[in-house]
Amino acid sequence: MDLTRRKLLGSAIATAAGAAALAAPAALAAPAVPAAAAPTPQGSRLWREFTRNPYAHPNIPYIGRAGHYGGSRDFPRPRRGPAVNVLHYGAKRDGSADSAPAINRAIEAAGRRGGGTVTVPPGTYRIDDVIRIGYDNVVLRGAGSSRTTLHATRSLTEIVGPYGSRYGGNKSAWSWAGGLIWICPRERWHSLTDAIKAEDWPFEGWTGNKRDEFRTLAAISAPARQGDWTITVADPSRLRRGDRVLLRLTDDDGHTLLQHMAGDVEGARGYQWADKTKLTSYVPYEWPCRVTAVRGRRVTLDRPLPLDARPEWRPELTTLVRPVTGSGVEGLTLDAVETPQAKHLLDKGYNGVALQCAWDCRVEDVRVDNVDNGFLLVAAKACTLRRTRVSGRGSHHPYCCREGSHDNLVEEFAIDDRTVPAPPGTQLHGINVEGLSSYNVWSRGRMEMGTFDTHRGLPFADVRTDITVNNTGSHGGDASAGPLYGARFTHWNVRVVNERAGCVKIDGIAPYSATVGISEVREFGQVDVPDFEGPLHARVEAYGRPDSVRPRNLYEAQRMV
Repeated sequence: MDLTRRKLLGSAIATAAGAAALAAPAALAAPAVPAAAAPTPQGSRLWREFTRNPYAHPNIPYIGRAGHYGGSRDFPRPRRGPAVNVLHYGAKRDGSADSAPAINRAIEAAGRRGGGTVTVPPGTYRIDDVIRIGYDNVVLRGAGSSRTTLHATRSLTEIVGPYGSRYGGNKSAWSWAGGLIWICPRERWHSLTDAIKAEDWPFEGWTGNKRDEFRTLAAISAPARQGDWTITVADPSRLRRGDRVLLRLTDDDGHTLLQHMAGDVEGARGYQWADKTKLTSYVPYEWPCRVTAVRGRRVTLDRPLPLDARPEWRPELTTLVRPVTGSGVEGLTLDAVETPQAKHLLDKGYNGVALQCAWDCRVEDVRVDNVDNGFLLVAAKACTLRRTRVSGRGSHHPYCCREGSHDNLVEEFAIDDRTVPAPPGTQLHGINVEGLSSYNVWSRGRMEMGTFDTHRGLPFADVRTDITVNNTGSHGGDASAGPLYGARFTHWNVRVVNERAGCVKIDGIAPYSATVGISEVREFGQVDVPDFEGPLHARVEAYGRPDSVRPRNLYEAQRMV
């Protein structure tokens, strides 16, 4: 590590503490917490260990590049011609008519000229259809979440049709998929909705409805380790600097790839992987990345490898469904017509904003009201959600991160307490992650309800940091989806106002995890047991002393690494 890097690491603790102390917008202020003696700042031993091995620490993942364009604090603005105003395409800001066709025409116009800003002036716009953003570099921009409202009158079931689960049963897949604002490549969106209408329930991720829309670009010909930035390929002729590609790792008959995702703990070797059919349908593991250099057979990527690339997993770089990039939604409220929350897994699809096969996209200053599911990251890569909020009658998944979503950032977020009692048979999760999703971050949040919902499907290397939570939700997940946690989950500086341990204090259940600076808690409500027998090699620090640990915000500190 060079001298400059050492100086940056040395200053990261102070920098992160300062960033965490910045006043959040009033809409995202933390709820009142009972007064207590100010905690004595305490430098973290784990943090010092991490700075010596930042890209391959056994307990703490490297998430310093999570989010839009490697964690950029600024969102590049589209610069292709003048902004497009939805009023010029026939939108009515008094709610007197369906404005969805006009808004979609304006988005289409901006997209066809190569991108641009689509402005939605102050007012309330009725929408009876999905707002679709399928072009690169198109930003739908309202006048602020307190000034521009899209009032949604119909559910996705009414607009697209019923959506069953590809795993059978009578569940509605709108309980975890789709949005009334849907950022998704045009071809991918049409293939998904056509399959739904045909009742041929699709896979939702990076390689198409049947997971067969890819071709190999280069086989990785030499073993590589988690944390390496450069790999060796057999033939680099199809690779160019700037290419967006997939790293694909295929499990073997002994399920050693899944064991590796669990940190190679002893108990993972004896775990019954073969009958976890939902989990095994998620592999191969698919991780989107960018090529930054090709020098002979050596290929450098835009971030370190998330896992080892061992020969037995047939590692390769492949093509993927062309993602939508550089697009976003800013400065508006999506308000769904208020209906009673549906029973668990039977949602109609009054969903908020979905980002699917989206890369380097963003959502900022957006609020969703009275939705079944709030913000959904579905096969999303390096997207940023900032200053977002879920409010109203209560949601199933306020935030959802699934189907191989990686390197995303959700910061300055809020989940408001529900405005009406929960109907019988409903369920509340919270900030969800599942389905082999990895290296995602939730930072600087206020949760008046919900929990840290790790929803099985072996997600790994995800971080929740600097969050205040009234821990009232429960995690979900089918038994066939396998373990709750893979390795390197980190909960860092978490204030639990109701003293409930479940889903937050994870040292007794999550392998090679880190629980640092959380409130003193106790077990009640949903209580879990470890999926893996034997030692978990989890770490705990500063227990019972939230806000004492330094750095206070793990993500902000890692941005300096």
